[in-house]
Amino acid sequence: MTTAPCVPNASCVARLSGRMQAGIPLAPLTTFRVGGKAEWYCEPGSNLELQQCLAWARAEGIPVTLLGAGSNLLISDAGLRGLVVHTRRLRGLQLLEGGRIWAAAGEPLVNLARVAAKQGWSGLEWAIGIPGTLGGAVVMNAGAHGRAMADVLVEVQILDEEQEPCRLEPADLQFGYRRSRLQDLPWTVIGATLQLIPGRDPAQVQWETQRNLNQRLSSQPYHLPSCGSVFRNPETYPAGWLIEQAGLKGYRIGGAQISERHANFILNCGQASASDIYRLIRLAQEKVYQQWSILLEPEVRILGSFEETG
Repeated sequence: MTTAPCVPNASCVARLSGRMQAGIPLAPLTTFRVGGKAEWYCEPGSNLELQQCLAWARAEGIPVTLLGAGSNLLISDAGLRGLVVHTRRLRGLQLLEGGRIWAAAGEPLVNLARVAAKQGWSGLEWAIGIPGTLGGAVVMNAGAHGRAMADVLVEVQILDEEQEPCRLEPADLQFGYRRSRLQDLPWTVIGATLQLIPGRDPAQVQWETQRNLNQRLSSQPYHLPSCGSVFRNPETYPAGWLIEQAGLKGYRIGGAQISERHANFILNCGQASASDIYRLIRLAQEKVYQQWSILLEPEVRILGSFEETG
C-alpha cells in the first residue's frame, strides 16, 4: 500500500505566496556544489513567512533544515528529508548608536564586514573572508584571525521551538570554539546585534579588512568549490598539519581531492559526489588517528544519509 505525499494545505500555500516547492536540487545552493534534492523547499521573504514555514513543518511532523550561504555543509547525494528553509531573502542591516549594528540572519558576513569598515567601526575585520551568513556565523561561533562571533555579539533574536520570538544574550549561548548552544536546540536565528568599536579612521579599518582577505586568499584554496575548513583544529596541532603529516595532501577519491595548498580543505575538482567527499573525510580521520591517536572532529555539518564503505 502506498500513500500520497504530504502536500501543504491551500491556506498555507496562499500565505507562503507559492514559495513552497518540492524536489529542489540543493547542490547549486552549497559551496561544495554537491548534494541531492530537498523533499520540500521554501525561501521565506519575511519573519512572518519563516514562522509559517516552520509551523507547517511542525504540523506535518517533518524535520527542518536551515540553509544560509551553504558554506559549511556537506549534503548527501540522497538529499534531505523534510523542509529546507533558505534564508537568503531574510536580509537587512541597521547601523545603531555607539557602534552597534543589527542585521538579519540571512545577511552575508562579508557584507557586514565591508559596511562596518566603511564606517570606521572596528571588530569585524576578521570576518571578510568567511562566506557565510550572520545566522550561521552565530550558530557556529564562526571566527578567523583569533577572533569570533562571541567577541562582538550583544544579543541574538531567535524563534523558539514554538516559533515564538525570543532575545538571548551571549551568556545564554554557551559559546566555545566553533560551538554554541544553538547547535543543539530547535531554535532559529532571525537576527543579531553586534557591538563594534566606532571612531576609527575608515581608511585604516578598510585596509586592515582587505589585508585579512588577501592573507586568506593567499593561504587557502578558493579556486575550486569547497566548504572551507573541514575539521576543527585540535588543541595539539592544526588539523591541516596533521592531515599533511599523514601523507594525504593531494589525495583524491573520485572527483574530490584533499587540497595541496591547505590540507584542511577538500576540493570538488569537477563532478565530485557528496560520497567522494565523505569518504575523504573518513579517510583523513582514520589516518590521523592511526598516526597521532587524535580523532579529528568535523567542522563541516554533514547532513543526510551516507553509507559507510570499507
